Amino acid sequence: MNFDFSAEVKMMGEEARRFLSDRGAIRSLRRLYDSDEPFDRGLWQAIAEMGWLGAIVPEEHGGSALGYEALCILAGEIGAALPPLPFAATSYFVIDTLVRSGSEAQKSEYLPRLAAGELTGTFALAEGLGNPSPKAIEARVERGRLTGVKQPVVYGAVADLAVVVAVDETDEPGLKLVDLTAGGVERHPIETFDRSRREATLRFNDAPCHPLGEGGWGDVLRALDRAAILLAFEQVGGAQACLDMARDYALERYAFGRPIGSFQAIKHKLADVYVALELARAHCYYGAWALETGSAELPVAAAAARVAASEAYHQASKENIQTHGGMGITWELDCHFYYRRAKSLSLELGSPGFWKDRLIGAIEAARE
Repeated sequence: MNFDFSAEVKMMGEEARRFLSDRGAIRSLRRLYDSDEPFDRGLWQAIAEMGWLGAIVPEEHGGSALGYEALCILAGEIGAALPPLPFAATSYFVIDTLVRSGSEAQKSEYLPRLAAGELTGTFALAEGLGNPSPKAIEARVERGRLTGVKQPVVYGAVADLAVVVAVDETDEPGLKLVDLTAGGVERHPIETFDRSRREATLRFNDAPCHPLGEGGWGDVLRALDRAAILLAFEQVGGAQACLDMARDYALERYAFGRPIGSFQAIKHKLADVYVALELARAHCYYGAWALETGSAELPVAAAAARVAASEAYHQASKENIQTHGGMGITWELDCHFYYRRAKSLSLELGSPGFWKDRLIGAIEAARE
């Protein structure tokens, strides 16, 4: 069994890394952090033209049909570069759910425009900071109209489409597709720890919506599993960037006549980060295999990748700041951007505790 990526996919990742570096993704993030512009629209159109947004979209719907392995690699590079883009919200949630669960009419209407970068999307799961569960969903659909509140919603302040988890007439939570530009939707921006992601409270007042998939909580969990693997790759990409930053600084910063990287206190910290990162990367590769092949092991792989990647990113972003010393938390350095992103991603789709419980449940179910 080979969990490694193909040479073509690896080459694509290298090209993506060079492109994001040449475009100055982190500089763009700084520029937009306190501005009114929601994301870098020029960069958004550029990645759309390169086929990134259509990676899992079939060619008949305007996509590049590169596959989930390519999307995993791209997610890692996005996580490392931190471009101010709604890539995750659009690709991991809306596009993925439409490809997997949308009707032919929905695919024909939305996928070409999403792949071309004409539309952006988001996933409205939570109604607060609690973990996702059927009993926690209060948003309801009656006669094709959605009423309820979702918060926080990543890029909810600017997204065009949303996949919303809501209860229908059968009292069973499922996935609904909502056009956020239509009537019945109010947006209220939220100030969060990671201000670059334009989060918001969405209030639905008899907003038109359409069902996705077969209906039921199973659809929601499967969507969460797929998105969890992609987000885990993004977290691993960010953790690798933090380790690289800390290593480079430790080699160039001198104290007492020698590089601080020569001191055991620094060596041990970075060695621990490396171990956590490689463990998370192994789980992510397992998850990518399960995602690409449609394996029944997907729930276990997704939960394991999510838990390991969240822990690795937190540790890497924290130790990166510590390695840089007092200046590590200042605005002038980039360390704090990764720490902010590590915190925000760890709570997306549910807390690490939720995914640990899901991992235990998936392992027990697999043994039965």
